[in-house]
Amino acid sequence: MAAMACIPRRLSQITLFNTKNLTLYHITLVVILCTTFYLIGIWQHSVGTTFSSSSAAAAFLSSVPCSSLKTTQLDFLPHHLPPDPPSETTRAAQFPPCDPSFSEYTPCEDVQRSLKFDRDMLIYRERHCPEKDELLKCRIPAPYGYKVPFRWPQGREFAWFANVPHKELTVEKKNQNWIKVEGDRFRFPGGGTMFPHGADAYIDDIDKLISLRDGSIRTAIDTGCGVASWGAYLLSRNILAMSFAPRDTHEAQVQFALERGVQAMIGVMASIRLPYPSRAFDMAHCSRCLIPWGQYDGLYLIEVDRVLRPGSYWILSGPPINWQKHWKGWNRTTDDLKSEQSRIETVAKSLCWKKLVQKDDLAIWQKPTNHVHCKANRKVFKRPPICYTQNPDMAWYTKLETCLTPLPRVSNIKETAGEQLAKWPERLNAIPPRISSGSLPGITETVFVENSELWKKRVEYYKTIDHQLAETGRYRNLLDMNAYLGGFAAALVDDPVWVMNIVPVEADQINTLGVVYERGLIGAYQNWCEAMSTYPRTYDFIHGDAIFSLYKDRCEMEDIVLEMDRILRPESSVIIRDDVDVLMKLKNMMDGMQWDGRIVDHEDGPHERTKILFAVKQYWVASPLSQNQ
Repeated sequence: MAAMACIPRRLSQITLFNTKNLTLYHITLVVILCTTFYLIGIWQHSVGTTFSSSSAAAAFLSSVPCSSLKTTQLDFLPHHLPPDPPSETTRAAQFPPCDPSFSEYTPCEDVQRSLKFDRDMLIYRERHCPEKDELLKCRIPAPYGYKVPFRWPQGREFAWFANVPHKELTVEKKNQNWIKVEGDRFRFPGGGTMFPHGADAYIDDIDKLISLRDGSIRTAIDTGCGVASWGAYLLSRNILAMSFAPRDTHEAQVQFALERGVQAMIGVMASIRLPYPSRAFDMAHCSRCLIPWGQYDGLYLIEVDRVLRPGSYWILSGPPINWQKHWKGWNRTTDDLKSEQSRIETVAKSLCWKKLVQKDDLAIWQKPTNHVHCKANRKVFKRPPICYTQNPDMAWYTKLETCLTPLPRVSNIKETAGEQLAKWPERLNAIPPRISSGSLPGITETVFVENSELWKKRVEYYKTIDHQLAETGRYRNLLDMNAYLGGFAAALVDDPVWVMNIVPVEADQINTLGVVYERGLIGAYQNWCEAMSTYPRTYDFIHGDAIFSLYKDRCEMEDIVLEMDRILRPESSVIIRDDVDVLMKLKNMMDGMQWDGRIVDHEDGPHERTKILFAVKQYWVASPLSQNQ
């Protein structure tokens, strides 16, 4: 029984083993057959294609002659990239040169346009800018033979004749030592109408009456400056003078000043305020400037009072001072001159000025340090009244008024209104009173200090970009188109340069030009949709911080660039910092003006959207033939 029981179990095991083997054989056979047929299919396809292709190729080659075969060039160029820009030699200028007759063109003081305006109060000599459809769309040429000006301090005494080809003043002022022609250059002996023996000696005479060397006087204004010799020789006393004169019959007087490397601009005392803030200057000066100080209810002395700081000085030489000695040479009667001096004295008293001294040809008045007494004596001096409604710092096409600009309030009679300024050079980095008093919203003492340090860093970086800026003496006249707190100029204070600090009238509604002056620097207001009151080729270097973003949608970029081209000297440079998109458009425009430019990274690295455009204006001048026509 046991043996019979084992037989079915063994049969089942054998059956199971045979079933497994059969399944494995089937799988193996299927795999072999699939592989075989796959390989046969590949072989048949390859052979058929090769034979058919070869046959077709042979038939084509046998039927077509070789001479008719065409080969196709493969194009490996990347079509997703813009084409390369044209080379410098093939790049066409977008803005052609102007006619050589425009080589000294001053758009807002154009002589022909001025004749349309009223001559009363010299209104016709004020700014009268062209309408939009009158704007030139060409580049002002330098005169034939133009040379890079003499370096400072040699430039104080010499200028190239080819740069300002005018001899009128050498004849008209021959006996006053203004200017002489010596071969291919002008020489400036330093004389003036009231100081024929030289500005240095004249300034020494002033220094004997008020101190010019202790740092208390840093900024000055010279009204009717001639060729600005007074301002030129004040620089050795660390005094910056803003000199101005109209474009009048004294041909190119301001142009000569700028060519020498002296601070100056075209301007006139007429019916509108001077483009400076209130309480800007430590000293004002008039040397036979022919301004009618005693007329129009003292209007012009009232304007001088507005721009003078508390405790500052007004210096007058020339008619009518010392008329007893000079009346015959002035071709005026003694009664006339005596009457004029009396009117000036009366106006000065009504402004609460104190006459300090009159010695020989000099008379000096001093403005009070506050208006405590002045407000009280309005009961005696009814005119001029105190101005309470006007903004004393608003000075862009602002009409003159016959009212006295009030000084900031004080707590006692001995206090200086608006705070006493530090002496120079400490004044440069001391906290300006306009900031410490909180009169400028959002600008704190911390902001001021950080801004000063920031511009030291930026200027140091600029000098690695523009080697001419780093080269001592290469540049002299600098322009900052959007100065803010004057940090750019302050960072260059140890270099032999001066900076015209412009605060645009559109500058975010914060008027900071008063801060610039409280630091001992100089500047003016300007709307960059209009031309500046200066001659062509005034500046060696122009700096602009976000200026094109500021004027976006206000006026055309090309008009601002053309104005920059007008006032920049050949072979001089610009540095503009702005958004990268703005700079790309700007560089394209400058490429069409014969400027060589490149865009470089922000001083903090490539990840900043703000970039820096550095460009150099190429040298080009009017042709000799057109110059002589």
